[in-house]
Amino acid sequence: MFPRAAAAALRAAAASFPVVVVLGARQVGKTTLARAVFPRHHYLDLEDPNTAERFRQDARFVLDAVGERLILDEAQAVPSVFAALRGAVDAQRARRGRFVVLGSAQPALVRGVSESLAGRAAVIELDPLTASEAAAGSPGAPWQAVWLKGGFPDALRGDARMWWESYLRLVLERDLPQYGVRADPLFMRRLLTMLAHQHGGLLNASALGSSLGVSYHTLLRHLDVLESIHLVRRLPPYFRNVGKRLTKAPKVYLRDSGMLHHLLNISTAQELADHPARGASWEGFVIEDVLRRERIAHPGGLAYFWRTAAGAEVDLVLERGNERVAIEIKAGRGDDARAVRTLRDAMPDVDARRGWIVDQVQGIERVSAEIARAGFAAVVDGTP
Repeated sequence: MFPRAAAAALRAAAASFPVVVVLGARQVGKTTLARAVFPRHHYLDLEDPNTAERFRQDARFVLDAVGERLILDEAQAVPSVFAALRGAVDAQRARRGRFVVLGSAQPALVRGVSESLAGRAAVIELDPLTASEAAAGSPGAPWQAVWLKGGFPDALRGDARMWWESYLRLVLERDLPQYGVRADPLFMRRLLTMLAHQHGGLLNASALGSSLGVSYHTLLRHLDVLESIHLVRRLPPYFRNVGKRLTKAPKVYLRDSGMLHHLLNISTAQELADHPARGASWEGFVIEDVLRRERIAHPGGLAYFWRTAAGAEVDLVLERGNERVAIEIKAGRGDDARAVRTLRDAMPDVDARRGWIVDQVQGIERVSAEIARAGFAAVVDGTP
């Protein structure tokens, strides 16, 4: 089992709200986390046909029969449950932490929460494992394994290629139609594969749609779907009035390095080391690991990249209220003069007082007054 940093946030939310909604990709560990944090809650899976039928017939009756403390898994499978939850909550509004609602389909869940549970529910998004969570597991896994296989617990512990193939087929062929998404599974697989080859690059939706034989708007709709089910991230550019021509297109990443490597047919650490996409893979892996921890430490924070038309770039800009942190990511050693100069020159434009260069070399060292180089092992410990 892996300890999850989100456990404390889940307990805090349950102490303040009658309902806690946990969103996340399928098989990311939502059920394991909820049952570990709330061992006294009764558990019902709404993907079980018998349970789902009971809720469809009279959801409020089932909720009242179960009583206090209930975990509802895959709640979006029975949309009527949200109205029933609202009635049960309003009947005893002062009681906190009564219901924990889990779901893989963010669009359906968010719609149900916003329409029926507004003001009654806290929403927490659970990400795949961070490198620090994987290392603290029993048994633990080093960050190199997380980079290669990804942060989904079952992929990390087993045959990642076999697991990812089964996972993608499940999500694209079964889940999307159940969520009401009209998308050809073969088309979505082709789209994901093309995104894997463009991982970390600027999104050109027109060119990508043309390659797939669809319009710009159709391509964006499909990207919205992939983003909503936690498979893709579009990282927006950071803008300030600095009098420079800045890139306006977002960068696009597959959110888990294990899925990226599966789609690129990378199976071993040696294949990854020799692959042309190694640098882009490392960049996406570090960004995701930082943002997974950032969501817990700074829930209201925002993330961007920064790039001028001339090519100067900062891979990740974290905005924490009035504070901004600039992070440059290097697959090799990151303390060369050019990397330091690029980051130092960019920091005033993004109004960042601190900068980090993250690489794979051990240790931490100060390379200028406001910039430090940190090996990823230090980032795992939470340094940036």
